[in-house]
Amino acid sequence: MEVREPEALRVLVVAPIGRDASAAAELLSRGGVSTEVCRDLECLMEHLETNVAAVLLAEEAIYRQDTTALTTWVREQPAWSDLPFVILTSHLTHPNVSSWRRELVGMLRNVSLLERPVQAITLTSTVQAAMRARRRQYELKALVEAQAAAAVQLEDLVSARTRELQAANEELRTQMIERTHIEDSLRQAQKIEALGQLTGGVAHDFNNLLMVILGGLEMLDHTDEAARRKLLMDGMRQAAHRGASLTRQLLAFSRRQALQPQPVDLARQIGGMRELLARSLGGNVQVQLELSQDLWPVHVDPGELELVVLNLAVNARDAMPKGGAIVIRARNVPSLRLDGLRGDFVRLSIIDTGVGMTTEVQRRVFEPFFTTKDVGKGSGLGLAQVYGFAQQSGGNVQIESEVGRGTTVALLLPRSESQPERDGPAPEGLIPEAGARGAAGAVLLVEDDDDVAVMVSRMLGRLGYRVSRVASASSALATLEGDNQFDLVFSDIMMPGDMDGVELGRELRQRGANIPVLLTSGYADAASGRAESEGFGVLRKPYSLAELAMLLKSIRG
Repeated sequence: MEVREPEALRVLVVAPIGRDASAAAELLSRGGVSTEVCRDLECLMEHLETNVAAVLLAEEAIYRQDTTALTTWVREQPAWSDLPFVILTSHLTHPNVSSWRRELVGMLRNVSLLERPVQAITLTSTVQAAMRARRRQYELKALVEAQAAAAVQLEDLVSARTRELQAANEELRTQMIERTHIEDSLRQAQKIEALGQLTGGVAHDFNNLLMVILGGLEMLDHTDEAARRKLLMDGMRQAAHRGASLTRQLLAFSRRQALQPQPVDLARQIGGMRELLARSLGGNVQVQLELSQDLWPVHVDPGELELVVLNLAVNARDAMPKGGAIVIRARNVPSLRLDGLRGDFVRLSIIDTGVGMTTEVQRRVFEPFFTTKDVGKGSGLGLAQVYGFAQQSGGNVQIESEVGRGTTVALLLPRSESQPERDGPAPEGLIPEAGARGAAGAVLLVEDDDDVAVMVSRMLGRLGYRVSRVASASSALATLEGDNQFDLVFSDIMMPGDMDGVELGRELRQRGANIPVLLTSGYADAASGRAESEGFGVLRKPYSLAELAMLLKSIRG
């Protein structure tokens, strides 16, 4: 339909008998209604396509007429349109006529029936009400069209904005890729810088250790005095232990140190370190222990715990050049919820009254190889090792510091549900009495390093074992095929060739060899991973004679 302004709407009048049409049109015109007279139904259908407000229709104009076209037009009106029909009826009430009228109402839908004779005011008001309703329909149409136009405009705007966002996203992806490349380059530069720091710090420490060992060995050739030789041996032994400790720090920081957690009584463990702390810290530093009486046991590696406490105590001492006090405090922390930690923990705090740290230093304090000490005075692994130990143990570490007021380093250690054993292993350094060579049994030693093989053979010999050495797993299998008189296979894990120590032990099991297998390695990941998952005993390098004897005894029963 053509759309015009509501003021241009008119009423179609269809009354074929006499002067009914002209009289009705004149009456409506006096009421301000624009009209147009149609002589019959065909004329009505022609004018319906123009702007129509309503139809005034005498029933005789369509009674017994073919209304198919009109019915189709009404049914196919657009959704906004519902053309009003005002039907002038007669007073006849014949059943057929009444039935037809009901059908007519259903056919035309929006129908008002006026029975003649009808008063002028009634006719005029009814038609005007129909026109007002029709105007609202045209207004609705205008709103719908405006809404459709707005929707099209909005869709165009969305499409344009989408294209802009796509372009921005592409630009962002490009920037992210470039940033990733820059970050990779920066990370690589930081790694190189870290390696440089590692080279300086660790090389300095190891050179000092090697100086003690090599110098001691040389001095042994120039003295026969027993006391002097003992002093030299003690110094070399201490240097070797310091080297092993530094290696554990490196592995703990990288989280590749194979920890052996167990229930630990903190009060007993820390209390047993009094003498060690006193020797390490010097006389101008006082150590105070504040340990709760109801302290829970914790689930940690006791040896690494002592190393952590010692590192923190030494750092605290270095932060107090004029001396001071170090407080080691332990408190229970039930139902902790902090930084991903959930459950019961024990907070172990090492508190000093030293120079403190700046905010910048605190942000970097756990970084690898970062140190505020002078060049050559440390590798920067102390607090990094503390962090690695705490993370591996299932806990965390916190640090609080203020320049001029001291530092507090707090370890959050997980509570153990089991009670610690009161009787621990034999102290390290307790050497068993030497037995007759071969009295303890025969050992097949699988070791590719000649120097290590010589030393381990001597250690096994002191323990009373007869030792045969091969350099590879394949040689070990060949030897065992020809000689089944061995009581134990003692093999390094990492060896050249197609088969390592774990695979050697597995192959022996598959062949049904009823012989114990003990493995050793300086690689913590190998020792704590595949070997232990296969159920083999593992002895970590470096180890003492007492540790070797103890593990051999436990394996052989």
